[in-house]
Amino acid sequence: MTTVKIFFEKCGEAAYISLLDLQRVFHRMLKMSSLPVYYTQGFNPHIYLSFSCPLSLGQESLAETVDFKSEAEGYDWDAAAPALSACLPRGIKVTRIAPAVLDAGDIACAAYEVRYAEKDAQAACAAWEAYNAAPAAEVVKEGKRGKKKTVDLKAHLPEVQLMRKNGGLVVCMRLPAGSVLNVNPVLVLGWLEQQHGLPAASGNILRTGIYTRNGEKFS
Repeated sequence: MTTVKIFFEKCGEAAYISLLDLQRVFHRMLKMSSLPVYYTQGFNPHIYLSFSCPLSLGQESLAETVDFKSEAEGYDWDAAAPALSACLPRGIKVTRIAPAVLDAGDIACAAYEVRYAEKDAQAACAAWEAYNAAPAAEVVKEGKRGKKKTVDLKAHLPEVQLMRKNGGLVVCMRLPAGSVLNVNPVLVLGWLEQQHGLPAASGNILRTGIYTRNGEKFS
């Protein structure tokens, strides 16, 4: 049995497709394809899918993955990528298919860009510079079963990089994204809104990469 990983992008209006609906989308895509996909045994056979580090609703990404199983050996998986994209909704694009090298447990962090339009760039720049200068940035993070705990964002994100682009502002950051600790960029935007009045909704979040503890790209 081989675990195969699909690498895909999820941008534009597709950012508002929930994880549950995304599972349905990929189930349908794989059923329509001619790929040698493994189905579970039993009364109701289905395709086993596992999404690594799924995003919150409304966030875009250039670095998403989902695993499925196959009993095929030596199959040219990557040749199927263009055809699969044609079976997907607008905004979702398969970029690569290959036998999995790593699993979700190897993920340590994710890279993000937060983009602001020109009209919000000045206020955003001031707020983010204030974040860089702050000695602490405490937020309340809600975990499983509604359990809440206080997290100092500065312990995981001491500083961000600011870049002016086409009149707007791009903020680059890396945050923990593993199974033990996952810090959603929404928490940082929420802190900026609470402390400096920068509306969280004014920043568009784009995930640009997922990385291992060694700093290597997740594959």
